[in-house]
This record gives sequence, C-alpha cells and structure tokens, in this order.
Amino acid sequence: MSDQIKRVLFISYYWPPSGKASLHWPLNITRHLPEFGWEPIILTVENESFTVKDESLLKEVRPDMMVIKTRTFEVFNFYRIFIGKKKHEALSVSETMSTENKGLRHRFSLWIRMNFFVPDARVLWYRSAVRGGKRLIRKLILETREPHPIQAIISIGTPHSTHLIGKRLSKIYGIPHLPFFSDPWTSISYYRHFKRNFPAEKLDNYFEKSVLKNARKAIFVTRNTRDEYTRKYTFLKDKTDVLYWGYNESDFTRLDKLPKTTIETEILLHAGNLFDYQNPVNFWQTIRKRIDSGKKMILRFTGTVGSGIKKSIEENALSDYCEYPGFLPYSQLVKELNAADYLLVCPYDSRHVPGKLFEYLRTGKPIIAFCDDNTEINNILEETGAGMLFPYNSYGSEFFDRFNEIKTDITKVKQFDRYNISKELSNILDNIFNEKAK
Repeated sequence: MSDQIKRVLFISYYWPPSGKASLHWPLNITRHLPEFGWEPIILTVENESFTVKDESLLKEVRPDMMVIKTRTFEVFNFYRIFIGKKKHEALSVSETMSTENKGLRHRFSLWIRMNFFVPDARVLWYRSAVRGGKRLIRKLILETREPHPIQAIISIGTPHSTHLIGKRLSKIYGIPHLPFFSDPWTSISYYRHFKRNFPAEKLDNYFEKSVLKNARKAIFVTRNTRDEYTRKYTFLKDKTDVLYWGYNESDFTRLDKLPKTTIETEILLHAGNLFDYQNPVNFWQTIRKRIDSGKKMILRFTGTVGSGIKKSIEENALSDYCEYPGFLPYSQLVKELNAADYLLVCPYDSRHVPGKLFEYLRTGKPIIAFCDDNTEINNILEETGAGMLFPYNSYGSEFFDRFNEIKTDITKVKQFDRYNISKELSNILDNIFNEKAK
C-alpha cells in the first residue's frame, strides 16, 4: 500500500487558456503537489466561453499532468446575443452583475440566471463532466489494476456546480470528496442585490447541504467563511480546514531582481473586477483633494469596473486621472502591481479575503483596504505591517498621512506562498489516505 501512487482529481471549470483569476489556485497547487507525493489529474471544460483569455498561462501547466476536457452547453453565448453582443465579443463579470443597469433585458436575464440555473449558470456542464469522470476512473482501473486508482476528489468552487460533480463521482466510487470554497455558496454577497424565488433558494440550500454532508473535508479560503459554515451546519465542526488563496513566489522573485524606477506621478492601482457594491464613495473625495493640493496621481484599474463606481469617479472630476487598461495577462499584471505606489482592495463583506491581497502583500507596496468589520484582513495587514483597513464610508485620508510608516515584513508574507499551501493540502490528503488505509 505504501508504494501506491496517490492520485487526486481536481474538478475546475476554469483552466488555461482562460484568464480567470480563480484558476491560479488549482494551477499552482497542482504544480507543487507531486513534490509531496500526490499526482494531480484535472477535469475541466473543453469549450468554455472565456470572459478573458491568457495564453501565457498554458506554459504554467505541468507537461506531465493529465488534463481531461469535456464539452458543455455554454449559456453565456445566448446571453451575449440576448443583450445585443456578438457571440465572441468579450463579456465582463461586472457587466453581467451590474446593479446600475436598469434595462429590461438586463434585469430579465438576471432573474432567469438567478432562478432557473441552480446553483449557477455552469450547471449545464454537470452531465458531461460526470460522464468524463467515470470514463477516466474506469480507464485508470483497467490500466493500473487498482480498484481505487484515485484517492481523493477536490472540486473548485466557484462555480459551485463543480461540487455537485465531485459529490456524484464520490458517491459512485466511494472516493473522499473535498469541496474547496473560494466564495460562500448560498450566502454569496451578490444574492443580497438580486431577487431569487423561494424554490430556487430551497433547491440551492439542499444542494449545498448535500455536498457538505457527503464531504470528507470542506476547505475554505477564509476563517470567517469557515466559521459561518460551522455555525450553520454543526455536523461540519470537525471536518473543515482553511487554506488561504496565497500567491506564487517565483512570479515575484523575478521582479525583485529588476531595477527600480522612479516616476514623479504616483500610481494608485486596483487589480481585478470592482463591482458597484464595492464602492468606497468618500475615498474619491480624498483623491480629489490630494490632486488639488498639487500631487500628481493616476488611478489605474486593471479589470472591469462597475458603472456605479465610474459614476462616483466622474462626480469627483477624476475621470481625466483614470486609466482603464482592462484585462491584462497575469505576467503583465504582476509587473503593474510592482510599478504601483499604492494598492487598493475593496472586499465585499466581512468574510471576503480577496486573492489579490496576497499578491499585493508580496510586492511590499502600501495597501489601502475598504471593508466593514473585516477582522481577518485587518489581522493579516497588522501581522505583515502591509497597510491599513477602513470602513466603506471612510475618507481614508489617514492612509496618505501615514503611508511612509508602512513597512511590509516580507518574511511573514512568505507563509502565504502557494508552495507552503500545497504542503498543507498534501498533509490533509495524507491524513485522509492513511485513515482509509487502516
């Protein structure tokens, strides 16, 4: 039994060449796991309708790793047509989830999405993915002559429909299932802003509970989310773990060797999507006053920005100081982070620790965060000395008064390197494997 190859099946809707930020965790974790005795296999979508593409990420995939792709019915192709876009025209997340867009087509499409596609619009991949998973496992049984050639299944959510796929394969073959929650499921923040009917909510709660009941371990990316779930489902008390999103150290080690440039104009950067409900409305006034005092500043937003936030920026006469380069390949984004003077992050609620925060931390640049009652982010910023957290209604002016005092402790940041997180995951998997072997 000790010589047996230990395999873990990752179910991830997003995979290169998709440029989706949520694929970086499984992408980096699967690169490191073989160093700890686990062989990862990927089950993903063949024809994902990419919101954004990043071909450069393909070279980050281990060349010896098995990647299984199955087709899906991509509902977002019809959504594009419905709102008047061409089939292959880019579709941003903030565009599909905007609270400012009051158009009838937009509101109707949102209602359909929230109430007819449960748990999410990716659920149409379910049948194809389960068939693909079954074919893979049967093939491995024949090739290895092992009755249980896969020792664990990890489903990456969001989208949370991947957890239904993981649960199904787990029940068919008796394989331990570890759903990984990068966001809450039924209590995800944007449900507060959009109406769902009772049957949809009831079904979604049933799906969530059934997945967690079946899970050997549930893994969360924040302690606050884990605590919320253990309060909601008492049966989870002894079957959860927290693994932070982390960052990839090698991406920043290369940048550390580059010569530092000095530019007179200060750059405040926000990376990734910024939704209307993540708007630090009074902070823009602070930026306006800083510019009026003679400071040269540029606000850069790499990603999509909600129309409500752009409206606030316009109301403070800041449009001429803003740059919206849109989506950038990941390698370019890391360079942008390194070139910025200040980094802005706006978690959407007290449970949210954005993945970008860890990349921000590794740059060593001063971080200004806006969120109400987010003790977890506050603790991380205090432990690493990396920045300051303010409530959403704050002006954040103290940040600019004291940013010279911010000195990030990179040695403490390195605990969040995904190599270390991969080691933690391998320990979790080893414990499950050893329990089963007894």
